[in-house]
Amino acid sequence: MSHFQPWPWPRVLAHRGAGSLAPENTLAALRVGFEHGYRAVEFDAMAPLDDVAVLMHDPTLERTTGVSGAVTARRADELVQLDAGRWYSATFAREPVPSLDQALQFCRSHGIWPNVEIKPAPGHEARTGAIVAQGVARAYADALKEHGDQAASLDVRVPLLSSFAEDALVTARAAARGVPRALLIDQLPGDWAARLERLGAVCVNTNHKYLTADTVRAVKQAGYWLFCYTVNEAGRARELIAWGVDAFCTDRIDRIGPDFA
Repeated sequence: MSHFQPWPWPRVLAHRGAGSLAPENTLAALRVGFEHGYRAVEFDAMAPLDDVAVLMHDPTLERTTGVSGAVTARRADELVQLDAGRWYSATFAREPVPSLDQALQFCRSHGIWPNVEIKPAPGHEARTGAIVAQGVARAYADALKEHGDQAASLDVRVPLLSSFAEDALVTARAAARGVPRALLIDQLPGDWAARLERLGAVCVNTNHKYLTADTVRAVKQAGYWLFCYTVNEAGRARELIAWGVDAFCTDRIDRIGPDFA
């Protein structure tokens, strides 16, 4: 499914909602990113015990909520009662864990385009891919169309689904054919193009630290979009853009503005 279409979305995204300026993966982070002019974000979605996806990066709750245990051991209605802001600062105390539906509703109402990373807990890859993709498809049902997961046919309002877990992307494809997908790979292996083709992905999302001008050229010549994470230095961002990287996310939304590219 390689292509040679121009990148259709904003080119600079706020990592986990607002980068380092707010508690990650919360509605507060989305608000802070929006206040800094960002109309594109990246955040993580995970499936808990039930089938209502929530925004969460880690498979355990300790780091961002102070509560022990696994995300998959609790239902969504329990998780959304937890304080996901106090760990960051007292200013954000009592900021709850949001559901994926809440985050997508905020994005749609504020004109924000999201890259939704499917972040499965170990052993829950396929299930999480289906649940997150179905949640996105419900929220954007009016924008989905036949072959909407292909570069030439997509609706620019629809999020991009990405994941390191290929099994999650397989089930996401089956659950929501109209939602485009990207494969997350920390460092591109030799078979990266074959893997993207097998998954029907339109984009590869990768760690900027391992990119070279030659790598970027190879991805672009193969007809795929190239997104990278997490770029926090303006000089490096300029270099990547000059090489032909399509887009990137950043933690330093105070240093790198949404129109930087």
